[in-house]
Amino acid sequence: MKMLLVRKFRVLILMVFLVACTMHIMIDLLPRLERRGPEGRPGCSCPPPAAAPPRAAAPRWPSKHTLRILQDFSAEPASNLSSQSREAAAERAAGGGGEGAAAAAAAAAAAAGRARRLIGPGAPRPPPPAGNAAPLAALFQHPLYRAALPPLADGDLLFNVNSDIRFNPRAAEQPEWQNEDHHEEFLPTGETSIDSYPNWLKFHIGINRYELYSRHNPAIEALLQDLVSQKITSVAMKSGGTQLKLIMTFQNYGQALFKPMKQTREQETPPDFFYFSDYERHNAEIAAFHLDRILDFRRVPPVAGRLVNMTREIRDVTRDKKLWRTFFISPANNICFYGECSYYCSTEHALCGKPDQIEGSLAAFLPDLSLAKRKTWRNPWRRSYHKRKKAEWEVDPDYCEEVKQTPPYDSGTRILDIMDMTVFDFLMGNMDRHHYETFEKFGNETFIIHLDNGRGFGKYSHDELSILVPLNQCCRIRKSTYLRLQLLAKEEYKLSLLMKESLLKDKIAPILYQPHLEAMDRRLRIVLKAVSDCIEKDGYDNVVENDFNTDADTVTTER
Repeated sequence: MKMLLVRKFRVLILMVFLVACTMHIMIDLLPRLERRGPEGRPGCSCPPPAAAPPRAAAPRWPSKHTLRILQDFSAEPASNLSSQSREAAAERAAGGGGEGAAAAAAAAAAAAGRARRLIGPGAPRPPPPAGNAAPLAALFQHPLYRAALPPLADGDLLFNVNSDIRFNPRAAEQPEWQNEDHHEEFLPTGETSIDSYPNWLKFHIGINRYELYSRHNPAIEALLQDLVSQKITSVAMKSGGTQLKLIMTFQNYGQALFKPMKQTREQETPPDFFYFSDYERHNAEIAAFHLDRILDFRRVPPVAGRLVNMTREIRDVTRDKKLWRTFFISPANNICFYGECSYYCSTEHALCGKPDQIEGSLAAFLPDLSLAKRKTWRNPWRRSYHKRKKAEWEVDPDYCEEVKQTPPYDSGTRILDIMDMTVFDFLMGNMDRHHYETFEKFGNETFIIHLDNGRGFGKYSHDELSILVPLNQCCRIRKSTYLRLQLLAKEEYKLSLLMKESLLKDKIAPILYQPHLEAMDRRLRIVLKAVSDCIEKDGYDNVVENDFNTDADTVTTER
């Protein structure tokens, strides 16, 4: 009798367990059944909604990890232009009724369409201004932009394709980041034709002592297109630096540095921000590349804007667990992440998509350091990066005389390169130029690489005159630079119009807010006034260094 009661009790416990499991399964399946379409909704006689929009698929998170939903405390998450237009129009539609609501909804659709055409990856660009010829094309046909370089010897090329150096496309990759689909594409080494090289490799082998790329190198335009269209196969956080940057590897084994959007185009740097705590702006990197090309320096690696899917192109392809763990869904149902860095890498400063699309800049990598070593130099006019202390150049008006007696500034063209960089930074409003780099192979007789321009274009209502101190103290400038600056101040070659036309080619145009373009014209006049003052004080020949192989006067009088 006792054994019978024990058996009945066990059966009862088993029945309770089975009922509990069944209830849990049904509770888990109920939301999925409710999300099914009208034709697949069992036991529901209610009519389907008349015009229900398709529900966006929920992002798939890897099952081996537990998703941690975090609060997003950011006051204004980064957003792209299309999302702003849709949200603003939706608010207007909700505020009215009847015909007003319908009109607002139509306005929302039109605004969304315009925005998609504005920033979509395959959207057509607006045509250049009407006229006899596009100003940018006319500029590049000007004699000042057709001056020939000195003849290039073997020692003036960063790489010699016919030498024993083999260009291994995987040399820059770490083993854990190699693409597993090796059979998809085979990249050539030194034995094959240059025409079969990927565009990033053509860019690398075109670097010489005088320039990163030639004026009419077709590989540069093709590389800009690759930065926008190539499939992203892996993503990792870049070590070092104060703000989040991602290294993206493409299907053709090229690599680029991704800086995500943190501010909208019209936002200015707050006046109480120190230069060393300012945001790094993705659109500043893009604009810096175009400005550098218009100035004919060609010292900024190619940069293009891209609309990135944070789910498919970052989270799903990264093997960086530290980066992956920072992804979350905000209360607004947007995908966000923040990564790891010194500044602005927290939930409060998360980068959020709409719902998972985010703008960013992609800067093509320079050759790997194992193939082409670079030397890092401290900028003589480096700022103190301190809240109270000032640098020596800020308190000593004769500081340049000391610099000119110190190698490598006591000979060669390095001091003139610093002046070029000073003009470049002043036009952008970039105060964050603490170091610069050169290619070690070329020694001191080579150009300065203009890297890391993300803190430019922060203020359009303020001109930071302290950036021009090197020019004011040294009173030296290349003749080619001075003549081009004078050309860009003319109405037919107005700098702001040329920049606007050039930036329209980018896939996420418009890149700069109109007041930033106007500020460049204003700053250009300030630079020319500073050079004019130096000439008046020291004489033309002591200020303007003739760097032309032929008489530049004949060049300027042709047009």
